[in-house]
Amino acid sequence: MTERASLSRKISAIAESATLKVDAKAKALKAEGRPIISYAAGEPDFATPHAVVEAAQKALENPANFRYSPAGGLPALKEAIIEKTKRDSGLKVAPNQIVVTNGGKQAVYQAFQAIVNPGDEVLLPSPYWTTYPEAIQLADGTPVAVFAGADQEYKVTVAQLEAARTQKTKALVFVSPSNPTGAVYTPEETERIARWALEHGIWILTDEIYQNLTYGGVRAVSVVEALPEVANQTILLNGVAKTYAMTGWRVGWMVGPADAMKLAANLQSHLTSNVNNVAQVAAAAALTGPQNDARDFRTAFDRRRRLIVDELSKIDGVEVPVPQGAFYVYPDVRGLLNREWKGRTPTSTLELADLILDEAEVAVVPGEAFGPSGYLRLSYALGDDQLLEGIRRLQELFA
Repeated sequence: MTERASLSRKISAIAESATLKVDAKAKALKAEGRPIISYAAGEPDFATPHAVVEAAQKALENPANFRYSPAGGLPALKEAIIEKTKRDSGLKVAPNQIVVTNGGKQAVYQAFQAIVNPGDEVLLPSPYWTTYPEAIQLADGTPVAVFAGADQEYKVTVAQLEAARTQKTKALVFVSPSNPTGAVYTPEETERIARWALEHGIWILTDEIYQNLTYGGVRAVSVVEALPEVANQTILLNGVAKTYAMTGWRVGWMVGPADAMKLAANLQSHLTSNVNNVAQVAAAAALTGPQNDARDFRTAFDRRRRLIVDELSKIDGVEVPVPQGAFYVYPDVRGLLNREWKGRTPTSTLELADLILDEAEVAVVPGEAFGPSGYLRLSYALGDDQLLEGIRRLQELFA
């Protein structure tokens, strides 16, 4: 009998999402009865605002929402996105410059598919979110990591980007506030990077999903606000998941030049068609309705941010740059490596994360998921009591 033909080499090469893998392992151990505290998933612990849920319930009474709708998004949601983009990113766009997607991940995937050709290089500031390099490679592109450590507040410079640029450079991924570090570029830093990209005709894919989660008076200025001329070679990625505690609703979007959005919409028409109509109605309600809950979420995140930084900084060998946005800390823990803890001597943060899970029953994501070893990502989007208890366990482990 002839053997079965092989599976796809491209898809076989994709790495599983490290953050979801760690979170799934933590949940499985918790289901076994172990008192696991997980800092792995970037998911707010709050309930979706009641007004948003009410809008979804009302949408269920309209039979039109049980039918196919335009692949690019409901007109009402597009109008809400137009207003948000103008308000928060300083860019006025038209409906044909928007594609509503099934969560932010689909927007990331389709953005690379729309602009990357085989062999193109995409500059990827590191530490980076785990999905970016996989999405680049699925578009037959080559991710080129450009690393900035804690000494640079995890922010790359124009000089670093220029050193990495080649004739094959097609695009730059720009994320502010950052996942995994919480770093926020200043308006001046953002303008310099945007001007450099404009000068060299390089596309910018800017993930702005955390743009409304900044603290201490800091504002995340969009590249298209810092330098409006770069809009014709920029795709903005966003969604309601983080700001409005709507991770499970799966509504994101992409905004960009009409020709690029046409390609993305064509792809989506074959890939998934329209996003769930009820979820789109809910997303529109989140963007246009009362913002009290979103402000309360941000206030809570800010309190937790200061708490986790203060407590982690008490551990000898841990350096914690203060994040200005998102809901993550990204401590430099190289001072904990190559030292004996509970009879084990971790030499990498992969080994350190395993040690922490085994000995402290705390789940964290190792730096290898986002770039070089030597760092850990902890989300503080979990309840205050668990946040404190988990850090207390780490302090005890590394005392």
